[in-house]
Amino acid sequence: MKNKNEAYRKPLIGVLLISPPRFRDLGEGTEHGPYRERKEKEAQRLLQRFDFADTVFPGIVYTRRDVQSAIHSFRDKDVDMVFAHFLSWSDDFAWIRFLRDIGEMPILFAAIPRDEPGFEDSLTEDRFIEFLSAGGLVGSLEASGSIARFQRPMLHAVIGSMEQVMEKTKEMARAAMVRSLLRQTSFGLLPSYNEAMWSTYVDPYDLFMKVGPELRFLSVAGLEEEVEQIPKEKTTAVMNEIRNRYPSDGPIHTEKMFASVEASLALEEISRKNSVELLVLNDIDPVLLRRIGLRPGFTPCPGTEDVMVVPEGDIGGGLACYILKKLSGGHVNFIEPFHIDKRTGLFAAGHAGPNDYTDPKSSTILSTDARFAKSGYKHAGAPFAWNVIAPGEKTIVHISQTNGRFKLVCSVIDAVETKHFLAGYSHGLFRSRIPAEEFFGKLIAVGVTQHYGITAGNYRNELSILADLLDFDLTVI
Repeated sequence: MKNKNEAYRKPLIGVLLISPPRFRDLGEGTEHGPYRERKEKEAQRLLQRFDFADTVFPGIVYTRRDVQSAIHSFRDKDVDMVFAHFLSWSDDFAWIRFLRDIGEMPILFAAIPRDEPGFEDSLTEDRFIEFLSAGGLVGSLEASGSIARFQRPMLHAVIGSMEQVMEKTKEMARAAMVRSLLRQTSFGLLPSYNEAMWSTYVDPYDLFMKVGPELRFLSVAGLEEEVEQIPKEKTTAVMNEIRNRYPSDGPIHTEKMFASVEASLALEEISRKNSVELLVLNDIDPVLLRRIGLRPGFTPCPGTEDVMVVPEGDIGGGLACYILKKLSGGHVNFIEPFHIDKRTGLFAAGHAGPNDYTDPKSSTILSTDARFAKSGYKHAGAPFAWNVIAPGEKTIVHISQTNGRFKLVCSVIDAVETKHFLAGYSHGLFRSRIPAEEFFGKLIAVGVTQHYGITAGNYRNELSILADLLDFDLTVI
């Protein structure tokens, strides 16, 4: 299990800056110094722009040995991506060796035209060196030919102002970091896929091979053992913290809430013991409900930041939530759209079972899990955290698999202010940016399932890049 710093770190970017050896010592004794000194200052100014990331900078690359050393540094530090930039025209031997030898790696090739050339003419040696220094466009055009020849996957190119290039770099860095995190993590499935919805099934081997996470299969028996091992004092303390933090809509059955909190803590603990960051719970599994006696209703428990729990045995839906969590670092909800209200153009969406209720901008009430209140399960009528999703702009993401290919569909919608109105479900009201029927018509045309992840903000650009890095089929609505 990753600690918090590992799970929520900055992207790590390798910075490859290329210059020609034949220019290196030109301009000795000139007013603004030799070419190499000008480029060192330029490199330092550029590196200061990477405040959103950690960087690995092996120095300006002039020679074959330099590029080999840079490749070694990037691999040794296990960077998420490489930012590549020609500081002027340069021989392309370093660039083509980098493209050939770096191996599988997300790369952003950046061309950054100067705001001003920095010279009016090249009639003096000093101004001639500045003319050579300003020739990044020549290097970028030269480099583009090799990009076309190599046809590397995961290579993106951008040209623009420093601000535009850094914004693109930030987006790609976030996506590349998520790609890295996916290859280092494990998901858990407890206890099985949901037999009520086969369209949500994904191939566990493809998940590992094409996306990254190892899937670990956990059992209800193992969860029962964890329930027995949770200290009663801990459960009581967590239960009291929840009760102090959130109001209720009626009397709370203390014994049943204790059982729900205890089972919620056990879900998180079984995940930690199996090094699982995302637990995909089939929360309507009959054996789970008979043996545990309820559907756990309080994940994440107060203070939990290392485990995410999602419902209905849907690994694709869980993957969408995990990706949004790593991109945003914020609160993520697992939802399914319920119905369209043609009077308002809004649609209602949400989900029963485990969901993040801890967003301070949202509204949470302790309430009876109405769906199972009249069942024969041991703790029928146990309370859960009944949440109305916070208003504001949201990124919505769907991931599933069709014929061996993963697909990612994303859009931006708006959650609107509403009261609690769907008993037993964490929920909200939403407005799509196009008419609701058109929006859902596009989803149906793609061929999706009913499950989506949402988080505050707009992450469509990062998701589009990530879909390319993971070789997912992408639809942006």
